[in-house]
Amino acid sequence: MNLSRPFIFRPVATSLLMLAILLVGLFAYRLLPVSALPKFDYPTIQVVTLYPGASPEIVTSTITAPLERQFGRIPGLKQMSSTSSDGASIITLQFNIDLALDVAEQDVQAAINAATNLLPPDLPQLPIYNKINPADPSIVTLALTSHTLPLPVMQKLAETRLTAKISQLSGVGLVSISGGQRPAIRIQANPKILAAYNLSLEDLRIAIGNANSNQAKGGFDGPTQASTLNSNDQLKSSDEFRAMIVTYRNGSPVRLADVAEVVDGAENSRLAAWANESSALIINIQRQPGANVIEVVDRIKRLLPQLKASLPPAVDVTILTDRTETIRASVHDVQLELLLSVALVVMVIFLFLRNVSATLIPSVAVPLSLIGTFAVMYLAGFSINNLTLMALIVATGFVVDDAIVMIENIMRYIEAGDPPLQAALKGAKQIGFTIISLTVSLIAVLIPLLFMGDVVG
Repeated sequence: MNLSRPFIFRPVATSLLMLAILLVGLFAYRLLPVSALPKFDYPTIQVVTLYPGASPEIVTSTITAPLERQFGRIPGLKQMSSTSSDGASIITLQFNIDLALDVAEQDVQAAINAATNLLPPDLPQLPIYNKINPADPSIVTLALTSHTLPLPVMQKLAETRLTAKISQLSGVGLVSISGGQRPAIRIQANPKILAAYNLSLEDLRIAIGNANSNQAKGGFDGPTQASTLNSNDQLKSSDEFRAMIVTYRNGSPVRLADVAEVVDGAENSRLAAWANESSALIINIQRQPGANVIEVVDRIKRLLPQLKASLPPAVDVTILTDRTETIRASVHDVQLELLLSVALVVMVIFLFLRNVSATLIPSVAVPLSLIGTFAVMYLAGFSINNLTLMALIVATGFVVDDAIVMIENIMRYIEAGDPPLQAALKGAKQIGFTIISLTVSLIAVLIPLLFMGDVVG
C-alpha cells in the first residue's frame, strides 16, 4: 500500500494541491467566528411577569403558581425554577438539549395563552418570554450616568436612542436594561382628607380606573351609514390627573388634587444600579448564537460615538466590561503557543537529522496541515476558541510524529545508497499503512467522547 506514490510522481500537481489547500485554509480562517469556548446553546426560556404593587406572596399565588402548572405540562421540560419578588415573577425553563428552541418557544406561548384566564385581570401586560443562553453571558456592558438627569428620564433615553440602534447591529442578540426606573405618575392619597369627604382608598382607586381607561365607546348604525365613536380617555400627564374629578360633594366637584398629591416619579423607586459609586443605568448586550464575538464588539464600539452624539451632554456613556479583552488575550496566547510548538518541532528535527531538505519537509507539512484544517472547521461549523486551538496543538504532535517516522525511513534508504526517488517510494510504501493505522488508533481513543450525553457529548 503506497498512497504517496501518485504525489511523488506528480510534483507539479502536488505543489498546486498544496497551494490550493493553503489558500482555502487562509480564506476559511478569516470567516471563522472567534469565541472563548465552543458554541453550545442551552434551550432555555425565561418568562417575566410584572405586577406592580403586589407582594411576593400575592405574586406567588396569583402568577407564579398558575404559570408553573401550565409550564409543567410542556413535553421535553427538564428543569423549572422561579423567583417571586415585589411586583415581579421570573420563571426559567430549561428543556432537553435535543429539543429545538423554536418548538419550545411555541409550547411556552401556548402555555401562557392557556393560563391567561387564571392570571389577575389587572395585570399591566401579559407575561413576556425571552430565549436566553446561560452559557453565553454579556459581551459588553455599558453604563449611563448623569449628575443632573433622573433615572426615569435616562431610562426613556436608553430605550428610544440606544437599545434600538444597538439591536439593529449584525450579530447582536439581546439588549437588556438593568437598574432602570420606568417613568410613572405616583398618587399619594391623604387619608384625613379622604375621610373628611367620606371617601375610602377603594373609592379613589375605582374613580382613577374609570377615568383612565381606553375602551370601546360604541357607535351609530343607520340605514345607509355606520359610524364608530373613538375617544381616548387615558390620562397622560400629572396635570391631567390633578384635574380629574373623583366625586361630587354638595354640588361641587372633588378633584384628585384636593385629596392626594400627584407627582412624576418611577414605577419602582427601589430599583437601582451603580457604576463606580455613581447611580447608573446598566445596558447588557449579548451576541447571537454563532456570531463572531470580536467583530460584534468592534461594531458596537464604532457605533458608540454616534450614540453619544444623540444623547444630551449631561449623559455619559462608558464601557464597564468588555468580554473580548480576555478572549483576545487567551486566543492570542494559544496562537502564540501553537507557533512556538511548530518552531520548536522544526528546530528539534534539524538538530537530530542535520539535514536541511529533511527539515524542510515537516516545516512545510505541519503548517500546511494546520491551515487546511481551518477549511474543515468552517464546513463543520466550528469556531476559533481555546479548545479548538488546543486540539490543533495536540494534532501538531500527530502530524510531526508521522512526518518524522516517514523521513527517518526514507533517510535510511538514502544512506544505504538508493536514489532519493526510489528511497521515497520504498520508504513510503513500507510504512504507509503503519502510519495510517497509528493515526486511526490515536483518533479511536477519543471516539467514546462522541457517545457521551448532555454537555460533555
